[in-house]
Formats: sequence, C-alpha cells, structure tokens
Amino acid sequence: MQQRDSVSLALAGSGGAGVMTAGNLLLEAAAQAGYYGLMVRTSGPQIRGGEAAALVRLACAPVDNLDDRFACLAAVDWQNIARFAAEIPLGPESLVVGDPAQGDPPPALAACGARYASLPLKALAKGIPGGWPNMVALGALAGLAGLPEDAVRAALEGTMKKGGAALAASVSAMRLGYAEAPKLGPFARLAPPQGGRRGDRWLLSGDEAAGYGAIRGGVRFVAAYPITPATELLEWMAPALAKVGGALVQAEDELASINMTLGASFGGVPALTATSGPGLSLMSEALGLAVAAEIPVVVVDVMRVGPSTGIATKTEQADLNIATRGLHGDAPHLVLAPNSVVDCVRTLRWAVHLAETLQAPAVVLADQFLGQSRAVVDRPADVAFAGGRKRASADDAAYQRYAITESGVSPMAIPGTPGVAYTADGLEHNERGTPSSQAPDHLAQLDKRARKLERADFGEHWADVEGEGELAVITWGSCTGPVREALARARAEGLRARLVSLRLIAPAQPERMARALDGVRRALVVEQNHGAQLLKYLRAEYTLEADLESFHRPGPLPILPGEIHRTLAQWGRP
Repeated sequence: MQQRDSVSLALAGSGGAGVMTAGNLLLEAAAQAGYYGLMVRTSGPQIRGGEAAALVRLACAPVDNLDDRFACLAAVDWQNIARFAAEIPLGPESLVVGDPAQGDPPPALAACGARYASLPLKALAKGIPGGWPNMVALGALAGLAGLPEDAVRAALEGTMKKGGAALAASVSAMRLGYAEAPKLGPFARLAPPQGGRRGDRWLLSGDEAAGYGAIRGGVRFVAAYPITPATELLEWMAPALAKVGGALVQAEDELASINMTLGASFGGVPALTATSGPGLSLMSEALGLAVAAEIPVVVVDVMRVGPSTGIATKTEQADLNIATRGLHGDAPHLVLAPNSVVDCVRTLRWAVHLAETLQAPAVVLADQFLGQSRAVVDRPADVAFAGGRKRASADDAAYQRYAITESGVSPMAIPGTPGVAYTADGLEHNERGTPSSQAPDHLAQLDKRARKLERADFGEHWADVEGEGELAVITWGSCTGPVREALARARAEGLRARLVSLRLIAPAQPERMARALDGVRRALVVEQNHGAQLLKYLRAEYTLEADLESFHRPGPLPILPGEIHRTLAQWGRP
C-alpha cells in the first residue's frame, strides 16, 4: 500500500455533530502514535448551529499549513457544506465518505471527480447504546490514515477522563469505524513516524501558545473584552494567570480593557490585552497615550476578515495598515507577528520583553488561522531575553521621568515610590512630565520616543532568514508555512530561493533586510489581504535593490503551497 509523509483529512457536519471533537481526537491520536499534525477550524459566522469542519493534516514531520488537496472528506451530514466547499479542495484522487441516510453529496463536491464511498454512520452508532456518528467517523479516518487503534483509544481515554459508559460507547463506536475503513477502498497511509514520544511534544492552539508566551514573558495582568477569534486566548489565560499570582478582568468593552491594561502597567505590572480588528480600531487613541506617556503594553490582534464585522470566523492578514499607521500624530511603536502556532510562544515572550525594555506599546498580529488552529509541535525552546523595565530609585531629587537620554529610554517611577512623583497623561510635556506646548519640548520628546526604537538592538529575532540564491520570498505570519513548503518543493527541483519571514514589522530594519537580500535580484511578497499591504509597506520603509512582485489574496481561503510553488517554477524557466 502506498505511503505518504503527510495525509490531509476533513471531517464536516452541522453544528452539534461533534466534528471538532473528532478532529481534536484525531490530532491527539496522531501525537500518541509519534506523528505531528495540524487542525484548522472552519465554520460560519453563526453563534450556534450551522456548518462546521475540522481540517486535519497528519505528518511525519512538523507542519504549519494545509496541503493543496485533501485525501479524504468524511461528512457526518451534508448540511450547508457547500458554503465552505472551496475551503476543502478535492480532486479525482480524493475520497468522499458520506452516510447514505443523508443522501448524495452536493453537486459542489461531486463536480471535483472524487471517488464516493458510503458509510452508514448513524446506523452503526445507533447499534451502540450512547454511540455517536462522529466517533464512527473518527475510527474510519484513523483507520484510513493508518493510525494505530490503541493510539486512538488512548486519545479517547485522555479526553474522557471520567471513563464510564460514555467512554465505553465512544471506544466501541470508534472500533466500528476502524473496522469499516478497509471496505472504503484503497487509500494512501502515513509512512511510519520518525520517532519521538508524546511527552516530548505539545498539542496546543496558537491562542494558547500566545498566552503561555506572554506569561513566560512576565505578564501578570490582562483586561479584555471577548471577541472572535481572540477569546480562546483569554479563556486560557484566566486560570493560568491565577496560578502565577496574576489576574484577568473581563472589561465592559475594548476602550475599558486597553485603559485598564495601561493602568496596570503604569502601576508596574506587565500587562496585556487581546482583541481582533474591530477592537484594535477602538484602542487606537489609548495606544497613542501609551506612546506619549511611554507606558509598556502588549496588544494581541488575532486578525479576522474585515472591514467592520467582516467574517468573524475566517482568517485574513488585513490589519497590517492599522497596526503600523493607525495612530494619530507621530507615534512610534512596535509591531510583531508570529509565523506559526509554536512561534506564538517566542514572539509573545519577545513582545513583552521589548515593550517593557523600550517602554512602548507592542501590537502583535496573529490571525484566526494561527489563533484557533491546533498543532502537534516539538516542545518549544525556553528562550529568555535579557533586560526589562528600567525603574527609578526612590528619593532622587534630580529625577526626570522623560529625561533626554542617548538610548531614548529613561527610568520609570512606580506610583507611590517616595520622592519621584510625576505627571503622566496624553499632553505633550517636558523632561519632568510637566505639560508643555513649547516647540523645543515637543521636538525633544518626539526625537526621544523615535530614538529608543531606532537604536534598539533587535538581534536575529527580527525575521526567519533561510536559503540562498538570486530569488527570494518575503512574507509574514501564517503565510510562512505554505511559503516554506513551496520553497522546499522548488529546491527539490533545483531552483534556489531564499525565505525572509518578518517577525518584527515595525520599526523597519533596513540594514538587516539589505543583508538578508544581498545578491537577490527578484523577490515575491506573499500575503493574505486584498490591498497588498506588506508590499506597499516594504516600498515605503525600505530601499531595496531587488524587484518586488506581489502574490496576494484576501481571506477566507488560505494560500496554499502549490500556488506559490507554481509561481516560483515560472520564475525558474528560461
């Protein structure tokens, strides 16, 4: 039987059908068996019910993106599946599994030429007291992919810790599906895993990874208002903060949450808020206050499709413009972006470090793909960053909160520290913090706030730079995964090209970018938005010798490695 290094499976059904539960169990079973994997959630904008699908890629090596095609789509039912059929690309080599009691697949799926196999999910589940069709589908997909049955059982036992009748029914239903898998016809299975134990790997979402990185970075206060797709970050952080002596407050809205966060940070506690595009818009004035008063704060924007309410449950990278340019006045600040689920740990930890060290707001641009996807990853390295907030000493008669220093950073007094009280607000001020409308004070403080970002040493974390050659791909965020896979395919065909995945978007790093692109004559800028925002930002902030070309598309459809690979292959032709 043919074996593959990765297999892509989709499980679809109406709300309440349990497809997300089954997808998570499939991912956990893969981890138990020594594999890696990624599960992407897709659903409509409804509060409850409606369509839903778990898009799962299982692999022998770490994966950060979906593949070009799905090997199998199993549908518990066909309700509204046509609404996101484009997100589950199939082909003649694909297998579609459906319950005959639910009727035939909709024309949108039948048109792709995939082979259809019927599996009586509900009838099989009905024969088991307490059995569920999604557990039958779980067993069938695990059997098709070649996951050991005991790994699936271990995943069930780990999830249903109370055991009892519910666990027994789920195991029995899973085994029925597993037994049916060989009857569904030929199917390419996963190659044997490359070693590794479940204990050496983590299964987590990007939102959870971001929360963990923030806590490891020192965050001890969070104020936020729930918003899709950032809510899971807050749900994870609430109990986690309590374990380390911190606290999370659900504010009444985004304006309150950013101001509470600023208040906590002003009081000396590293603080964070999380939101999505609509919330970031509301926070822009308070972020300007953070710049003027030099108050450290981290804002995580888990981007979704916009503008306005847009499509709350889908992904896009269209908040780059507001993140970099959305503050009134000259307001230098930090903008960062993780490039994978596991990179959310390091990037958030780094963002907290930079905000605290530079006394500046840091906006972190994740997105729905990264935030709500779950992945089996190697345990992240414990990367610590030296430095931190520079604090004022008590009873310093010469203390000036906004003193003009060579680095641009001046000591910050914690309220209540004797002898170093000062005024902090959004008004322009002199070095002591006294409000001032004088031109020399304004210019001096503008220069100070800009200088501390311009002179900071961001080291090698500013970007992931890989490969060599006269061609390059510049990208950021969740587009990094498909770009990296496309470049691997291109290199296998003899085409040499470099990857530059930006982790620090602002401030711009012209000298580092020049070194990364030394000798490059042509570069492709890959991003997921309608207006080619990164391309335009690069042209505004960098002087590049390479010719820049754009590969961009808005959400919600993800950019796939095959699309980028085809573009690079055309570049390599004489």
